Amino acid sequence: MMRPVPLELFTLSIPETGFAEKLAQRAEAGGWDGIALTDSQNLVGDPFVAMALGAKVTQHLKFMTGVTNPATRHPAALATAIATVHEVSNGRAVLGIGRGDTALFHLGRPPMKVEDFFARIREVHAYLRGETLELNGHPSRLRWLDRARQPAVPIDIAASGPKVIAFAAGTVERVTFAVGADPDRLSWALELARASMRAAGRSDSDVSFGAYVNVGCHPDAGAARDLIRGGIAAFAHFSAMPGSTGAGLGERDREVVAEVGRRYDSNRHLSNAADHSSVLPDAFVDRFAVVGGADVCARRLLDLAALGLDRLVITGPTIDADPTAARVHHGLVGEELLPALRG
Repeated sequence: MMRPVPLELFTLSIPETGFAEKLAQRAEAGGWDGIALTDSQNLVGDPFVAMALGAKVTQHLKFMTGVTNPATRHPAALATAIATVHEVSNGRAVLGIGRGDTALFHLGRPPMKVEDFFARIREVHAYLRGETLELNGHPSRLRWLDRARQPAVPIDIAASGPKVIAFAAGTVERVTFAVGADPDRLSWALELARASMRAAGRSDSDVSFGAYVNVGCHPDAGAARDLIRGGIAAFAHFSAMPGSTGAGLGERDREVVAEVGRRYDSNRHLSNAADHSSVLPDAFVDRFAVVGGADVCARRLLDLAALGLDRLVITGPTIDADPTAARVHHGLVGEELLPALRG
């Protein structure tokens, strides 16, 4: 399949502000197009501070929240934060956004209702475009954007269910699917997104598509799986949240996802050693993620990209992964996998 633009490659990481500059420099030197930083106020540092610090010591690297949410941050504050990073980085910021289930859990709050999420996204989108909103009978606008030098920050919605996929494709600039690496399920998500995009009167140039993919790169398949079980469980959990229909999942995977949802312990989010990570069968891991040596991973990822993706956001070893195996992963990704993806 001929690609109109090169495949964008993002690496997902956590915002350790004491290490923000080195993290960004290493990502840029390592050949990544961008870095996505998580936002969970009780677990990690502030991603907007980390992105601003990283932007000052890099030239081309893009910075995306992976992901923030419009519940723990007011839409106006959220828009101002990412627009500030956009200015500091000379136009290299992307607002990656989702419902913020984990961030809300640690505040004792339930997940956002989908309708509230959509309403908040519309507000953020309007703020970033310099529009005036009516809030509680008061006109509200980011007046400082009149002095901004950069165009509006693109919004990238992390989407796994049909309602969010359809809304995102009809509303914002970027949709990054969090549905795993099974080509059948990713094809389902893309078909739904394209249909929703057309129904909203939008063209192919109005929306770009990507995918979050858990990748364990190691010549030993067992070691590769164990590097990323916690991350796979987290993404599977998103498909088991209240209100989810399991759309796009086969029956065998739906049962696994449901079991992960029943057992999920948000206090051990992203942990390989958590009980909810232990219930993932190897066959599920092999479908839902990309595991194996660099050549195997490259083929799988290129096949996914050929479905019509503009970018991949790669999630690697979790924080409690075996450090020796993680070093092998990072070495193979930098020396073999990224060059293979570049062609």
